[in-house]
Amino acid sequence: MNAAVRAVVRMGIYVEAKVYFIYEGYQGMVDGGDNIVEVSWESVSSILQVGGTVIGSARCKEFRTREGRLKAAFNLIQRGITNLCVIGGDGSLTGANLFREEWSGLLEELAQSGKIEEEAVKKYAYLNIVGMVGSIDNDFCGTDMTIGTDSALHRIIEVVDAIMTTAQSHQRTFVLEVMGRHCGYLALVSALACGADWVFIPEYPPEEGWEDQMCVKLSENRARKKRLNIIIVAEGAIDSHNKSITSEEVKDLVVQQLGFDTRVTILGHVQRGGTPSAFDRILASRMGVEAVLALLEATADTPACVVSLSGNQAVRLPLMECVQMTQEVQKAMDERKFCEAVRLRGRSFENNLNTYKLLSHRKPDTELPKDHLSCSTNFNVAVLNVGAPAAGMNAAVRSAVRVGITEGHTMFAVTDGFEGFANGQIKEISWGDVGGWTGQGGSLLGTKRTLPAKYLEKIADQMRTNNINALMVIGGFEAYLGLLELSAAREKYDEFCVPMVMVPATVSNNVPGSDFSIGADTALNTITDTCDRIKQSASGTKRRVFIIETMGGYCGYLANMGGLAAGADAAYIFEEKFDIRELQANVEHLTEKMKTSIQRGLVLRNENSNENYTTDFIYQLYSEEGKGVFDCRKNVLGHMQQGGAPSPFDRNFGTKISAKAIQWISKKLRETYRRGAGKVFANTEDSVCLLGMRRRNLLFQPVVELKDQADFVHRIPKEQWWLKLRPLMKILAKYKTSYDVSDSGQLEHVARHSPKEADTGAI
Repeated sequence: MNAAVRAVVRMGIYVEAKVYFIYEGYQGMVDGGDNIVEVSWESVSSILQVGGTVIGSARCKEFRTREGRLKAAFNLIQRGITNLCVIGGDGSLTGANLFREEWSGLLEELAQSGKIEEEAVKKYAYLNIVGMVGSIDNDFCGTDMTIGTDSALHRIIEVVDAIMTTAQSHQRTFVLEVMGRHCGYLALVSALACGADWVFIPEYPPEEGWEDQMCVKLSENRARKKRLNIIIVAEGAIDSHNKSITSEEVKDLVVQQLGFDTRVTILGHVQRGGTPSAFDRILASRMGVEAVLALLEATADTPACVVSLSGNQAVRLPLMECVQMTQEVQKAMDERKFCEAVRLRGRSFENNLNTYKLLSHRKPDTELPKDHLSCSTNFNVAVLNVGAPAAGMNAAVRSAVRVGITEGHTMFAVTDGFEGFANGQIKEISWGDVGGWTGQGGSLLGTKRTLPAKYLEKIADQMRTNNINALMVIGGFEAYLGLLELSAAREKYDEFCVPMVMVPATVSNNVPGSDFSIGADTALNTITDTCDRIKQSASGTKRRVFIIETMGGYCGYLANMGGLAAGADAAYIFEEKFDIRELQANVEHLTEKMKTSIQRGLVLRNENSNENYTTDFIYQLYSEEGKGVFDCRKNVLGHMQQGGAPSPFDRNFGTKISAKAIQWISKKLRETYRRGAGKVFANTEDSVCLLGMRRRNLLFQPVVELKDQADFVHRIPKEQWWLKLRPLMKILAKYKTSYDVSDSGQLEHVARHSPKEADTGAI
């Protein structure tokens, strides 16, 4: 929430508006006085990394009465406030909309009682309201992610990862209760992200007889030498008769039926606290700026709206449409229409649930689908990692292997990329082999940057020997180049005439055809956490500026987005050329800020942003020019950005994108199987694809078609969506710059998709 508060204040001041804090929520609005205070730029310094909200939040019974709202209207009129930005859940936003609808009546009542002049009624004739949804439960329909959800997932996954080590040591079963009284999002996504054995959520209660089914599954896992079981329970979990299922009941059931040593952990308010994640900071900053723009553009006829995220796109939705749909979900659950409840939650929730169902329960071999065309053999699908390691690769491999087995394929794992493939480092991989992989960083299959061009004959030989019918490659720019080379080699080698798909995984986020890559979010969180610690190291000392070098090759994604998440004063990247004059201007700007307000400065530099203006050069320049005002320190973050346990986003993204890739492979295999020849033959361009996230959807794009979109010299896409956020970082750092509003959200209506639409690819 603090990132949103900061963005609203600074964007408001940037557009020359007066900005006020209303402390303690609606209670502060009703009480007035010192609770409504005009704020300055400095009022929101150093709050980006603080959890909770610095302006407080409180439930207010008085605001629910007309008398309370009358007092609130009077307090706003006294200060000439007619634009409200409300950050909260559906209750707060519904209250704001009612206040807006009553506004003219409240003003007339105040005028009749003589508290305000008739002139004021005309001058402040209408109230504009824009909402931002702050809710860790992600229970608000119309938005893919609410502010706070990703941070709550971080807290849950940190606990799950810690519990897993002790559970494995003692051969224990752990029942974890997470928040979500009316929404199972946190439980569902954390179950996906840690590979939980069972999950209970209110929208999708277990079937009759679930007690026996769960116990059978837990005992089967133990029989397969799995040393731990994780069961996740949403606090609002219910059975199909709307009777609550508690974590204690689940524990007692496991102990009584199986005799397993079982423990319950209730996470409680731990999930609400802590430092916000990089994703939440960027989301809240984008939403805060969008909220100010929406208020500026609002008229008397504009309905109250919420700004939210759909895929990677900022959107504005009518507030009451979202509230109404959120209430419809609860109504559907009360009436035990659970499929309807899942559908109303939106594509993202539905995809999470479908992916979890695919991955969690292994079907008996007798139930696995045989290839309906050949009926005698299943297809062989190989998976390999290529390029540098990225956190989340293992989650992607696990997902691919398990979905492949569920689809009836025989899955093969290739170690050490294309080089390992050429050397015959390929073996069949089973369901149990990938157990516990989701939370592990790096690449358990091994990975190398080597391209296949010099090994084509050997790789073709291995594909023939192992009868490989399809290929899934997980990696960065090298993986993309590798698929281009294999595609070009089809003329010479029939073995490469099989469906091939690439899933982007690189911390640099530099793959053409995708807005996001697996691993980039984890690296971003590492950068943000490190910047927080580095800034804190200077607290209480004299004024200091830190120059920090990030990875990314020629792609400035990490430097730019890290700068936005950490509150940097500048971020130097290759995509936006800079010269000595700009460096000088940045130093002067920072010097001015240091003299008046801030104590610490932060400057990020992408490792290849400029061959002459190196990190050392910038450090020395700032040190010399800042003499007498601030001193300088430099840090090169290096390979710590590639390591560590994957973030919840990367685990979830890797899991879902891989599942979708394997389903595409299955479809292509059925289309390209030649019954007469008894083999697969695919040589069209659309049989070698990259699966990437574009704005709001996951799209399969032929790798050949993406050649025009790639800068092969610098290994970056020619167009990158995040460059539009450059001015946002500068505005929030107090620079005078222009902001392009052409990409800002337009008011849309809440989409009510049919069940068939669930496969269009929302993450």
